[in-house]
Amino acid sequence: MWLAGCLFALAPAAGAQTPDSATAARTDSAAAVAPRAPTSPTGAFLRSFLIPGWGQLELHRPVAALVFLGAEGTLVGLSLKANHDVNVARATDVTPDSSVVTARKRSREDWLVLLGFNHLMAGLEAYVSTHLWDFPGDLKIRATPAGVGATAVIPIRFR
Repeated sequence: MWLAGCLFALAPAAGAQTPDSATAARTDSAAAVAPRAPTSPTGAFLRSFLIPGWGQLELHRPVAALVFLGAEGTLVGLSLKANHDVNVARATDVTPDSSVVTARKRSREDWLVLLGFNHLMAGLEAYVSTHLWDFPGDLKIRATPAGVGATAVIPIRFR
């Protein structure tokens, strides 16, 4: 062990080595072809999981951010209303565990579950969008006289 430690200490540092010019050219061309996303997939997931729409804004997707933020506002409002309904039912009923109070509690739980589901879906959508950042957008949907039509360009390479 002592001998291996001495050999590593005497070996030249890897950072001092210069890269091959062919490797540097390949790295530069790869960077030009595949642009990197502004954030990592995990970072986008965590941002949108905490505040739905935040990860989508980081990825320059304002429409998706507005959809998740709008759903968040709606679900928070409905959760607060359901909580108020539980408090009113408790105050007006003689027995605290009546069927009306139980039904209001279930309604509140439903809205809270949907709120959590919105957070999870916003995070997952940001995670997937980060992975698909450099995917070509060749799918076009247009209105036609007969209805809605879609076209897709699928590049195929034959060698």
